Amino acid sequence: MENQKYSKRNLGIMWFANFFISACMTMVLPFLSLYIESFGQYSPEFVQHWSGLCFSVTFVAAFLFSPIWGKIGDKFGRKTILIILAIGLGVSIFLMSFANSVWEVFILRFFTGFFTGFIPMSQAFISTQTPKKIAGKVLGTLQTGSITGALIGPLLGGILADSFGYGATFRFTSFAIFISAILVFTTKEFVLPVQKGTKSSYTSKEVLAYILKNPVFITVLLISAFIQIAHFSIQPILSLYVGELHGPENIAFFAGLAFSAAGLGNLLMARKWGEMGDRSGHLKILVILLFIAGIIYFPGGFVNQYWQLLIIRFILGVAIGGMIPVRIAYIRQEVPIAMQGEVMGYETSLRFLGNIIGPALGGVIAGNFGFSMVFFSTSFLLLASGIFLFTMMHRHPKLAKHSIS
Repeated sequence: MENQKYSKRNLGIMWFANFFISACMTMVLPFLSLYIESFGQYSPEFVQHWSGLCFSVTFVAAFLFSPIWGKIGDKFGRKTILIILAIGLGVSIFLMSFANSVWEVFILRFFTGFFTGFIPMSQAFISTQTPKKIAGKVLGTLQTGSITGALIGPLLGGILADSFGYGATFRFTSFAIFISAILVFTTKEFVLPVQKGTKSSYTSKEVLAYILKNPVFITVLLISAFIQIAHFSIQPILSLYVGELHGPENIAFFAGLAFSAAGLGNLLMARKWGEMGDRSGHLKILVILLFIAGIIYFPGGFVNQYWQLLIIRFILGVAIGGMIPVRIAYIRQEVPIAMQGEVMGYETSLRFLGNIIGPALGGVIAGNFGFSMVFFSTSFLLLASGIFLFTMMHRHPKLAKHSIS
């Protein structure tokens, strides 16, 4: 009962911590290119080039270091690592307010990525103190904190930048991140008891061997990258597509609305999908979600009215919203607690790899074949992922149902 009480308390605290982190990470995105432009008289091509590099380097750093943070968390405790990540993130963003060149922004964005492991680490922190039978529901609830922050962050960042300037906005953002560190400090770390005879620590070699011996598990990890490739391939062209459908009037507002429609659907259904995964099986729900997302993406290439795109984005968000909690809940069921941080680090790393590939791939496809082909190719990738996972589950039924106590 004591553990259950603290689990609920920790969940509430980490919900707000994730809200602040997610809001702050997205708060600077609307004006990053404008901040770079303010350093001098640069050509539009120069600004676009460096904006892309500064945006991408965060994901590259996160891709490289997420498994390392996960392993350190397994060994030394996730609460300590969460506090380090929040402080490091806050300092990186605070220093960005004093940048005077694009090189300084680029280097600080790299360190932002180096410390960008807070939300995945918080998932491992809550996962290891959550009974398997409610893991999907709990992790879905936790995810709504980061989703809510991501919805509010860009809007608040734009307002603050317009009202107080870029430097003040970076400093405000860093202050909010430090609040997350304080919130984590008030949590109580514990891990649910494991089955007698289970190891208390694993080497990286043992962790990789554990992953590689399970083809269903490998499939789920790879699909994490495919989902992000599919989701992020739309990001670079969405504003342009909105402009084509709606016209140039108030383009920033209507493009933002199209982005937010997916976030709203995500927010409404993340917890519900997690609950359904707890009842019916997380892999089964993941297959269903991949098919829903794949099917709904396809007509996006045919829309000729803005409101049609909004509906598609909302339904897409409904499906995407369940994919992270059911995957993390599946990892909670399949992986021994002592290696969960490192395994989730690999899963997070693959997600960031998808974040890197997706925008570049979407831009190339749109530039050569048009906007519609981005929707068609994304639909194909998601449907193929669903078919592949379904096939692997039926080819290895024992592995699909197996779980570690």
